[in-house]
Amino acid sequence: MSVPAAPGHRVWLLLGAGLGLIACAKRDSPGDRRPLGDASARVAARSAVRRSPPRSAARGIVARPRIAARPPAPKAPDGVVMQPCGAAPKRMSCVPGGPFVRGFDKGPKNARPVATVWVQTFYMDRYEVTHGAYQACVKAGKCKKAGPNYGDYDRPRQPIVGVSWYDAVSYCRVHGKHLPTEAQWEKAARGPNGDRYPWGNAYATCKRAVVRNHRGRSCGVKKMGRVPETGRTFVVGSRKPGRYGLYDMAGNSWEWVADWYVKSYAACGQACLGTDPRGPCGGAAKCPGHRYKIVRGGSWYWKGHMATGYYRRFHVPSNRPFHHFGFRCAASPVEAQKLTAAGAAEK
Repeated sequence: MSVPAAPGHRVWLLLGAGLGLIACAKRDSPGDRRPLGDASARVAARSAVRRSPPRSAARGIVARPRIAARPPAPKAPDGVVMQPCGAAPKRMSCVPGGPFVRGFDKGPKNARPVATVWVQTFYMDRYEVTHGAYQACVKAGKCKKAGPNYGDYDRPRQPIVGVSWYDAVSYCRVHGKHLPTEAQWEKAARGPNGDRYPWGNAYATCKRAVVRNHRGRSCGVKKMGRVPETGRTFVVGSRKPGRYGLYDMAGNSWEWVADWYVKSYAACGQACLGTDPRGPCGGAAKCPGHRYKIVRGGSWYWKGHMATGYYRRFHVPSNRPFHHFGFRCAASPVEAQKLTAAGAAEK
């Protein structure tokens, strides 16, 4: 026989049943089947709190990576700041500004003494100016007819040879460039540390340059026509490039440079030192007491000891008597910017 509960007792029974239902609901909620008192659940809850993203991330703020500071531009002792390399004009390479070791104390007397010289950043033609390019300038009425004067030197991609120093200066100017100074040429050929050759210090064999070897001139390749043993130039770029991606800085053809010749760097004095030296008279059109200009790099006709980056040969700028000298052009940063802009406008 059941005994009816008193009113107060019924309230307590209902409250107890409700609390039991809530506890069951918590134990049966999805993703959490562990009892409320389980220690592992408490550890997991604390870990979740620790793994929660920081407030800045929750708000969409992402910390930026720290950018390394750009190293300061090199500065010459006289205060000239070296400019960074920019976009190189077509078929040119940038030679970064800075110091380089010029001369060679164990070489010819005119290449002495060794000194550290600075040049501003500049750009150099990757190839010697070709016969085809020079003849195109002549056809356009912008260059005087010149070279090669011998047979088997007139392939379109052979270097133009037989030009005077004046012809070389005019061609470079017409094309918005300049004939490189002797310091620029040597930096481009040797790099900053005074290597003997564009590829390092190993001797100039026919594998590395177009020179005279045991087989004869031009690596034993004969010239067509008369006196075949005199050999001939090869098309530009027939050997691997040297420093700065420049071809034929050693061998193939001699190359005119801008400076007046002096018998040694010691005799030249301050005119051949400092930043961007231009030699006697600062490279002026006329220089009293000086009548020779300079060619560099050796050629197919001579052995490898003349194909070094420091060997200096002189000749009259008119190129009379006639020699098979060629050239390449250089550009200052300002000239390079104009050339690049002009090239972009043509596209």
